[in-house]
Amino acid sequence: MGDIAANWQRIQAAIEAATRRVGRSPTDVRVIAASKTKSPEVIREAIAAGLRDFGENYVQEAEEKIRELHRDDVRWHMIGHLQRNKAARAVELFDTIQSLDSVALGRALAQQAAARQHPVRVFLEVNVGGEASKNGVSPAAAGRLMESLADAEWMSIDGLMTVPPPAPLEVARRFFRELRCLRDTLRERQQRNAPLRELSMGMTDDFVVAVEEGATIVRIGRALLGARPAKVAPVERAREER
Repeated sequence: MGDIAANWQRIQAAIEAATRRVGRSPTDVRVIAASKTKSPEVIREAIAAGLRDFGENYVQEAEEKIRELHRDDVRWHMIGHLQRNKAARAVELFDTIQSLDSVALGRALAQQAAARQHPVRVFLEVNVGGEASKNGVSPAAAGRLMESLADAEWMSIDGLMTVPPPAPLEVARRFFRELRCLRDTLRERQQRNAPLRELSMGMTDDFVVAVEEGATIVRIGRALLGARPAKVAPVERAREER
């Protein structure tokens, strides 16, 4: 447990310093351990070190881990692209789905939540860099997506999420600031089912800047749990899409 515990202490110290610089409280920021490809044993070590939030990219991989690790005192987040045909399982498995990027997916999630009479918590995924290789709606389309789901009674749109393009930190800062400003603009609409409390932005290489720009959630994998095994993700992606 030593490496993960030490990593966790360093990350907490970095967040505390970043929040102090901008007049925020460290308690305003939650860390999600990005645990894609990580074994249940590694996640157990992270739990023992004090982590309680874990982010997964694939429904099937997450389902296997949750079955083994259970849900007691642990929150699971979907942070990867979600296919509409996986909506039912996603609503059952995840506490929050951070990758809502279409009306069709939103309707499917809301329908599943209504069937279970239990609200589904989602974030809108925003493609701030306009990259063709990434999922997410454009900043200009985020408001339309939110309004299209205004009648979804069993859905709470709790925030925005983004993965900015690889860039120097000061360029990344501009993307994070753009997401924060978009969130503030959308909140002015006071949509009943869209409190938009959260900003999920920042990962291993840029989480400090993201915190300085208002992140309430950072998603950290490598700096917390160690590097992922080479060439695992494509295998998992192929398995998930079958």
